[in-house]
Amino acid sequence: MYDAAVNPGDPMDDLLHRPLSEILDRLARKEITPVDLMERTLARIGKLNPTLNAFCELADEGGLYDQARAAEKRWQAGKARALEGIPLGVKELEDAEGFHATHGSVPFKDRMAERDSVQVERLKAAGAIVVGKTNAPEFGYTCITKNLIHGVTKSPWNLDISPGGSSGGSSAAIAGGMIPLVTASDGGGSIRLPASFTGCFGLKSSQGRIPNAPFDTWETTDTVVVGPLTRTVEDAAIHLDVVAGPHPLDPKSLPHPGYSYRDILRGLPSGLRMALSRDLGFGVVQSDVADVVAEAAQAFVELGHTVEEISGGPPELGRQWGLINAFDAAGLLSPLLPEREEEFGRSFIHGVNAGFKMTPEIWQAGQAARQQLVEWCAGVFDDYDLLLTPTTFADPPPAKGPLPTEVEGKQAPWGSSGAFTIPFNLSWNPAASVRAGFSQAGLPVGLQIVAPRHRDDLVLQASWAYEQARPWAEDWPEI
Repeated sequence: MYDAAVNPGDPMDDLLHRPLSEILDRLARKEITPVDLMERTLARIGKLNPTLNAFCELADEGGLYDQARAAEKRWQAGKARALEGIPLGVKELEDAEGFHATHGSVPFKDRMAERDSVQVERLKAAGAIVVGKTNAPEFGYTCITKNLIHGVTKSPWNLDISPGGSSGGSSAAIAGGMIPLVTASDGGGSIRLPASFTGCFGLKSSQGRIPNAPFDTWETTDTVVVGPLTRTVEDAAIHLDVVAGPHPLDPKSLPHPGYSYRDILRGLPSGLRMALSRDLGFGVVQSDVADVVAEAAQAFVELGHTVEEISGGPPELGRQWGLINAFDAAGLLSPLLPEREEEFGRSFIHGVNAGFKMTPEIWQAGQAARQQLVEWCAGVFDDYDLLLTPTTFADPPPAKGPLPTEVEGKQAPWGSSGAFTIPFNLSWNPAASVRAGFSQAGLPVGLQIVAPRHRDDLVLQASWAYEQARPWAEDWPEI
């Protein structure tokens, strides 16, 4: 573990809670150097990781300083790239060459990544330095971050609760001021839920906006995207500018939009019509969470937009989504089963085994329900420019679980914490979580902003406008 000595009141510690955009500005003005930044990042990780368990693997310190010194020379020579010298944490479910690629699963504990994912490759090409891997649940199966190899990750807001999942190590690292840049991924809420639970900004981009590759087998579930989980909206735009654009290994990847997302943040059109759904027609929401979200939506009214509450919603697809993912996991892991079944987490392998019950009839019924969801979304966006919902229905769950099954005496939807995020993975709409405020328990609450398909620009513009009206970037937990 790195040296944990951190000077109280050291302005460099405060720097680690600052937005990525500000850190880049300070590097450009030569107020700090990449070596300074790396030194404080490693010290902060050394101080907090024994408590938060955000990182599950760390790079060799000597190699990191070599890279930081090389970055410093680039800044001095006027040849700095977009992310020159920025420390980067990579989610455990994403490959980074030279690091383990365990997916938080015991049978894969010795597996090493032979290459970078496309996202990591592009971030590194822009000058980011991979410091380590951030913890995630086994194969990302749940929104609580724990596994049998690396243990439980805790929230910097409250050590008894989870920072979410599956990108919980990344969200804990950002909210805890451990590192300025991380990767994350979202197959059913795994960027937006950790963002909501830790008061960060999280963007689930349109399917294909950021290439999601390479894989050993064709990815059949087509619900997972990779992308930014950040302190501010502008930080997410910086991230997206570096990684967006097509790649031959991802046939779903989209053409580059032809502009910088950072450059268009301030361009939200005036007089937009926004729909507010408190529950998508099938959910239940903790009363104080509902109140915080409704009040947050009023920020758009104050900005001159129209917000109308709508009723009803799409079919509730949590069970079908879970079974489709279980079927995919069963195919991936079937060579190891049943002989090595006891090496997997109990809840995870229970879900995997459900995948063996898939039939053509069940598959077809799920696809029919998915089409109903797509048609509902199309109808909403015929009438409205944006859809607003709670990111999730209740306070974060305990760090070790379980997920809530009811709230205020009412049964939760099958998708539990992901009930309001799963639909937009299935519909491919871009969606973000912004910090709406705090619940009565003093925990962050997220507002989800959803746009028509491929309108990542509009989600970012609306999120940025909201952030300017209700700024959150100065308020982080002290730990």
